[in-house]
Amino acid sequence: MSAPLTIIGSGMAGIGLLRQLRALDPDRPVTLISADGGDDYSKPLLSTGFAKGLPPERLATRDALRVAGELNAMVRTRTRVEAIDLAARTLRIGEERLPWGELVLATGAVPTRPFAVPETLADRVFTINDLDDYRAFHAAVVALGRPARVAIVGAGLVGCEFANDLLAGGHRVTLVAPETAPLPRLLPEPLGRALGEAFAEAGIGLRLGTGVAGFRALGGDLGVELDDGATLEADLVLLATGLRPRTALAEAAGLAVGPAGIQTDRRLATSAPGVFALGDAACVDGVNAMYVQPLQASAKALARTLAGTPTAVRYGPWPVLVKTSLLPVVALPPAREPSRWRIEGEAGDLAALAEDEDGRLIGFALTGACVRRKVELARAAPALLG
Repeated sequence: MSAPLTIIGSGMAGIGLLRQLRALDPDRPVTLISADGGDDYSKPLLSTGFAKGLPPERLATRDALRVAGELNAMVRTRTRVEAIDLAARTLRIGEERLPWGELVLATGAVPTRPFAVPETLADRVFTINDLDDYRAFHAAVVALGRPARVAIVGAGLVGCEFANDLLAGGHRVTLVAPETAPLPRLLPEPLGRALGEAFAEAGIGLRLGTGVAGFRALGGDLGVELDDGATLEADLVLLATGLRPRTALAEAAGLAVGPAGIQTDRRLATSAPGVFALGDAACVDGVNAMYVQPLQASAKALARTLAGTPTAVRYGPWPVLVKTSLLPVVALPPAREPSRWRIEGEAGDLAALAEDEDGRLIGFALTGACVRRKVELARAAPALLG
């Protein structure tokens, strides 16, 4: 019989790996440890729930009990692993020492919170990174009994998708960010400005080029103090200021960890024998791609390795589809700084082609009607991890 496998993390990476493994090995003993409720859900749906009118319970396809039954695994919910002992091959969970034969770290990413929030306002300032977070934010919106005024801090992928979603759900949204245009990591500035214009025309308030200085109570409202001296009045604040790989557990155990995540080779193996990592927590051969397709490819490759066929993962030239219906956006960020961006199109229908010094395509960004070119351009672009 294969050695018992333990997976820490029940997000798309952890459950996705278990699902892929069961297609190859139905009987290997597997324990899945979840810090939350262990529900099986698609994380991208968190930023479409308000537009679709979906309460939190509609976002989960299976609860932990069904995951355990259908995927033949022991699922431990609301359980936090405190330490990994590599020498003894055990996990410390309170007074318990849980042995493992092979271990997979699918611990995901944690939202960054660069602002101090007064304790009296903590129940009105949110981050959304999992279904529990979504439940809490959704409950706060519903409790108002009217459309919410939401200040979203951060104009990256999460901030823009939630701004689009909340507006479509009937709420008033203001987007605050120090950058001069939305999606600065995905779009060159002319395309970012086009997205900002689409947001503004739809009624989203934009306070770009402005940072947050702090939060304070403002009568019955929450005041968001900006660094230009102005104050926004809001019911709720959503912090969308970025994610960082959740690596503390791995680092404390002595695994190789860098700023981009737990270091692995292309077989998802870490620096310790029998320990693997995937998903948002992992930096695979120098690449951390916090998107669905790389995660799914990693789960498929690692499942084959765990089932006895060592398999290296490959990431194709997979563009990111941003869920902003107000102006569709697709982007394949170049792996290195391009020699130039060649921009074509007009109004909101723009194509930006990232080229190297020899004129070769190394990435692209598309808005509006130009998103139809995504397949054509992806075929010409280099793989993210070939």
